[in-house]
Amino acid sequence: MNARTRIAALRKLMKKHHVDAYYVPSADPHQSEYLPEDWKHRAWLTGFTGSMGEVVIGARKAGLWTDGRYWLQGSMQLPGSGIDLMKMGEPGVPDMPTWVARQLKKGQALGMDPQVVSVAAAETFDRALAPHGIRVKYITPNLVSEIWEDRPEMCLEPMVDHPVKFCGENVASKLKRVREAMKKTGVKAHVVSALDQIAWLFNVRSKDVMYTPVVTAYAVITQRGATLYVDPRKVGKGVAKGLRGKATIKDYEQIWDDLKALGKKKLPVLIEPGATNRRVFDALKGSDYRYGASPITAMKAIKNTKQIEGITAAHVTDGVALVKFLKWLEPAVKKGGVTEVTAADQLAAFRAEAKDFKDLSFDTISGYAANGAIIHYSAEESSCATLKPRGLYLIDSGGQYPTGTTDVTRTVALGKPTSRQIECFTRVLIGTIDCTIIPFPAGTQGYRNEMFARRALWQIGEDYAHGTGHGVGQYLGVHEGPHSLKNLVTPPLVEGNLLSIEPGHYEAGKFGIRIEHLAFVVPHKKFSTPEKQWLTFDAVTMCPIDRRLIDKKLMTREQIDWLNAYHKKVYKTLAPKLDKEHKTWLQKACRPI
Repeated sequence: MNARTRIAALRKLMKKHHVDAYYVPSADPHQSEYLPEDWKHRAWLTGFTGSMGEVVIGARKAGLWTDGRYWLQGSMQLPGSGIDLMKMGEPGVPDMPTWVARQLKKGQALGMDPQVVSVAAAETFDRALAPHGIRVKYITPNLVSEIWEDRPEMCLEPMVDHPVKFCGENVASKLKRVREAMKKTGVKAHVVSALDQIAWLFNVRSKDVMYTPVVTAYAVITQRGATLYVDPRKVGKGVAKGLRGKATIKDYEQIWDDLKALGKKKLPVLIEPGATNRRVFDALKGSDYRYGASPITAMKAIKNTKQIEGITAAHVTDGVALVKFLKWLEPAVKKGGVTEVTAADQLAAFRAEAKDFKDLSFDTISGYAANGAIIHYSAEESSCATLKPRGLYLIDSGGQYPTGTTDVTRTVALGKPTSRQIECFTRVLIGTIDCTIIPFPAGTQGYRNEMFARRALWQIGEDYAHGTGHGVGQYLGVHEGPHSLKNLVTPPLVEGNLLSIEPGHYEAGKFGIRIEHLAFVVPHKKFSTPEKQWLTFDAVTMCPIDRRLIDKKLMTREQIDWLNAYHKKVYKTLAPKLDKEHKTWLQKACRPI
């Protein structure tokens, strides 16, 4: 079936269930950033494969909402489907609830699967549509699942233990901390839906979601016990033994009966509205709902000593692969035949040479020339560019290792760069350095720090349309809250946070530049006193920065000293792990400027 045929089949089901439109988000029951194959309903239905996009199918019209990262992709994949591309944020483009209100009449209904709609999103629809007399009707099972004949099976890769030698804290200790946090807020139970929170809390990993080593599960934590709801086929003897006495393991589907029983007790229950689906909310009927962020989020964002050691080691392993790739790149491009896809594949192959490499941490962004200016560009084999010995090439990539998750971006010159490219690259580099080295008092929120990353670009009237940084997990999600470096009010940065620092510059149709490294929040030794703590960043990524794109005349002595010291550290750290040929290349790449 093509998209038009699938949509026609869905419309027949809509009539059967007495709904006049149907909402299909890009989501699974756990509000995951990356989806298991069996929950990619929107992609299967519409043929649009971008990672961000939500569709509403009406009786006659249909619309798909996505942001500017995916407008080009949408314009290529949606024609013939009968779905209108709705460019979010563009003048004259209504938001989804407004569009639904215009399409439906009073007394009609918008259907949706409560398993894939968060509590927060469901309430947004209810508030927006109720004044128009339009109701939201929750339908289980998912209507798209009903017509998806070849829907993939749920992943049955076994759960594995994430040992204390890597994570630095056992399950009993983590549960104790969570219960202490629950007690402070007066809640008696906490329903946990987010997969990264569950993986962290129970020290387990699996392969249920591409790029993110989590297991599909729910958990309920009370003051007296903990229950993990997971497909029993995924539970091996080792994991069961490790959780014995700490958590009860039950079948994944048993959660619904247990939540109903919990609701009847009328206890105060903590749920995170953005991470908990509406079906969980409804099953808990009778509870004293308490909305709030799970305490697990803040806990896992602070890396302990053992995690810091492991993450640092993972970046050394990753750095070796990056050096091999950068040395390979230019000669290969000159020989010809290297495309954006084959270049990304080659870097993945170098990473895979490490015995402890598990997976990529996200789909590599490999953008040559004009494609580098597309911030979240996704190269496709059928349409990708061939790299030439000229222009700029941007590659944003990462790896998953048992001790840590990496995320790094480098922009390299494949030929003689222009003066404009050199100036813009240098100003992006200055932003990366300034945001890294600036000391800041404890209690500072990330949005204040990110101004330092933009300053050098603002001085010439330039900016970039994305955040400066995000938190990163430890052998978990490459994007992790609650801390960030973006224009959002998030909790203050604290010692042990791991964030990306990644300013950029993009000129449509020409080139893109981004320089990204991960850095720990650490005490600033010079300024900190017993009375007041000061913090700063310490870069952990080990990868040279292209010296040919740097104009040192634009840099201060402090910025130059930082870069030279960084390159000295990169060489000293990686050289012992390289053969003579790669060591010679790295030595040249890390020379002082």
